[in-house]
Amino acid sequence: MSVAEGDLRDCVPRLAESRLGHLLTRVGNLAADQGIECYLVGGLVRDLLLDRQTADIDVAVGSDALEVAARVAAALGGKFVPLDRANRIGRVVLVESETGGQQRNIDFATFDGDIEQDLGRRDFTIDALAIDLSQLGKAAPIRLIDPGSGRHDLGLRLVRALNETVFISDAARLLRAVRLAGELGFAIDNGTESLIRRDAHLVSRVAGERVREELVRLLALPGAGKFLFYLDCLHLLTALFPELALTKGVVQPREHRWDVFEHSLKTVEAVEFLLRQGSWQHAGSEVLSGVPWSAVLAQHFAGEVSSGSTRGSLLKLAALLHDIAKPQTRTTEAGGRIRFLSHAREGATIAASILERLRFSAREVKLVETVIRHHLRPGQMSQDGAPTRRAIYRYFRDTGEAGMDILYLSLADHLATRGVELDPGHWRRHVEVVEYALSQYCQKETRPPKLVDGHDIINIFGLSPGPKIGEILEAVREAQAAGEITTREQGLAFVARWLGSPGKS
Repeated sequence: MSVAEGDLRDCVPRLAESRLGHLLTRVGNLAADQGIECYLVGGLVRDLLLDRQTADIDVAVGSDALEVAARVAAALGGKFVPLDRANRIGRVVLVESETGGQQRNIDFATFDGDIEQDLGRRDFTIDALAIDLSQLGKAAPIRLIDPGSGRHDLGLRLVRALNETVFISDAARLLRAVRLAGELGFAIDNGTESLIRRDAHLVSRVAGERVREELVRLLALPGAGKFLFYLDCLHLLTALFPELALTKGVVQPREHRWDVFEHSLKTVEAVEFLLRQGSWQHAGSEVLSGVPWSAVLAQHFAGEVSSGSTRGSLLKLAALLHDIAKPQTRTTEAGGRIRFLSHAREGATIAASILERLRFSAREVKLVETVIRHHLRPGQMSQDGAPTRRAIYRYFRDTGEAGMDILYLSLADHLATRGVELDPGHWRRHVEVVEYALSQYCQKETRPPKLVDGHDIINIFGLSPGPKIGEILEAVREAQAAGEITTREQGLAFVARWLGSPGKS
């Protein structure tokens, strides 16, 4: 049965019989005892109809939501958090012992007039849905409040704007439309697409924090690459990243199949392919053979970096921005050769500025900046055969925690350069370099145990504390990683030779 058929008795019993249903029934009873209208609204109602899990619980009350939330928190043994005093929005934070201390948030907002008027001020029809919480736990049928025919659009799998001013009222909805369609597997209806194109320029006025949240959620989706192309079709991508507009039409050397802009978006798709999150239409699945993958690598890229972002989603963002500085670094030599000198270094600076503008955390900014700054390094580690241990040591020393991520960006960059003209031999050699570098890293060959420390150098060689101690220790570590020394005695002998070299004492 589709969501457009039947009535709420088909799905509400699942809620009423659940732990969440008992919780919401208590909330409804608490409000009813005080004569306050109380409705479950938005995403949870939508996802209930779709038989889909959601973490969002939004409740609208016909009274001061801050006062209601405070009383509910006290009654349920939760914590009251005032989210927005001006607009009277409060949160109840509950820690459920039955689920091992899992936290559940219930957000309360005040509505003026009646509930249908409140729903009419929301963004999309599929979110303009409500259930009267006082009806939960009673024998009578539960009525769905649906002034925008949202249940019908759920059946059609459509994201449709409630009216022509939804994006003017809140431009963050421009991004939310695409993200919501992506998460639900829905399409955006034609009229709403036209409204998005009309109002796309407004997205530049949205607070960076809100843009970051939508962008991170979009990048987390499998197939995020195609949604970036969709954002461009809707005129949103370059409104978000004006710096990307300069890359459109920028011609690259003949080995490149696409201009800089298309190459950047294709690189995101290639990253998803390598992370086993999507397909690559320009080559068969055989190109994945030999590309390292394991549960450990999957866990690495799924690891959270900051609130909501993972290494995988940030790698996609780095892929989008990795050539952002090519327009301003492009030169053409006398023989016609096109070059982009220093584009990685300058691109890292530009990308960091963009992420800071969008209020990404310092750790997120540092990771993306490092990935872009060093994205050419894997291809420079070896021109023929496996990289030396010294080269691999220097690579991971310079790239730190971003080292593994950069290896995968380099592979994606390769795929998005050649497309259908991929040379199997060149690709195989690139994969072998990445595989060897990862094996050395996983075997901790790039992080050898310490043979000599600063106290040894000061006590044995009579040096004073200072920057030179760090320089000597780094030289010892590099020689050790290269396999030139393996014992403490050899390490001390190395230091003696180092200090005896011209200009080192």
